Amino acid sequence: MRSLRIIQALLLILSMLFGSWAAGQESLPLHKIKLPEGFKIELFASNVPNARSMTRSPNGTLFVGTRQAGNVYAILDTNRDYRADRIITIASGLNMPNGVAFRDGALYVAEVHRVIRFDNIEARLDRPPHYVVVNDTFPDKRHHGWKFIRFGPDGKLYVPIGAPCNVCDRGDPFATITHMNPDGSGFEIFARGVRNTVGFDWHPVTGELWFTDNGRDWLGDNLPPDELNHAPKPGMHFGFPYCHGKNIPDPKFGRVGKCQQTTPPAMELGPHVAALGMRFYTGNMFPKEYHHQIFIAEHGSWNRTLKIGYRISLVRLEDNRAVSYETFARGWLQGQKAWGRPVDIEILPDGSMLVSDDFADAIYRISYTAR
Repeated sequence: MRSLRIIQALLLILSMLFGSWAAGQESLPLHKIKLPEGFKIELFASNVPNARSMTRSPNGTLFVGTRQAGNVYAILDTNRDYRADRIITIASGLNMPNGVAFRDGALYVAEVHRVIRFDNIEARLDRPPHYVVVNDTFPDKRHHGWKFIRFGPDGKLYVPIGAPCNVCDRGDPFATITHMNPDGSGFEIFARGVRNTVGFDWHPVTGELWFTDNGRDWLGDNLPPDELNHAPKPGMHFGFPYCHGKNIPDPKFGRVGKCQQTTPPAMELGPHVAALGMRFYTGNMFPKEYHHQIFIAEHGSWNRTLKIGYRISLVRLEDNRAVSYETFARGWLQGQKAWGRPVDIEILPDGSMLVSDDFADAIYRISYTAR
């Protein structure tokens, strides 16, 4: 009888856990997401607290950083059904470990003040190795201190250093995009005048850098726009804090003619939409009109009377120029209440797209089926 009671208790616990998990799946109203004809959105992983930036290893492990949770996760889809089978916390208690990048079997993680590395991580997911410090010379300012990182086609690790303020002029290394060798050496500033980028990618043909940048706050509901920028070479200056958007001098730091001395955005985005992660579409699943176009995760506004953003946008290019800006996926904002906030985008080998959501603690998969 005692064994029976133990078994019954275990079954009850399992049913409660499964019921809680299932309720979590059903509580996300994915039916409210509006997509173009032929596209669909499904849940790839839930219960991923504060899911932010993503990177994927060649073996298929998805690594996810966080900003508020202080954790880094490894997500496994072992049966390749595009639903997560395991979510493993491989690091915790870190200082805003937003950025993650994978190279040569090692996971690179960006905290506010440093970049660390977990070697041979996939062989040790259940018992992660102690990290190696790659570079710990970054400022410790937490305002815009969380970082998005990626390896560029030149083999260097690109690391932004945001402005430690709403708007200020603190000089180098703030408001820049930097890069360095994988071992942390050769640190250099690549671009200046960048208030806070949390997403960048390289054009799959030209190899040139494109990045999002968040506009300053407290200039009103409709000023300034967020930005999509294009940096085909090092040494460019993108305006902050002197000039916002294409030609909006800052009330304090702007000077006559300064906007003409800096590089304007390739595309002005919505005001205060918080444009974060971006990716060129390099898969083959989506229709040809989406190939080599830019998808942007807009986290959503806070410094605005009426909220906007909370969506995936699409910027179309022609002859390496941004020519249009439109909404691709919407519905995380219902009226003036948001149930989700997109953060980052990752393209899977089959051509489908992952989208992380740090508000709903979820990762979605968007796919296309021809009709």
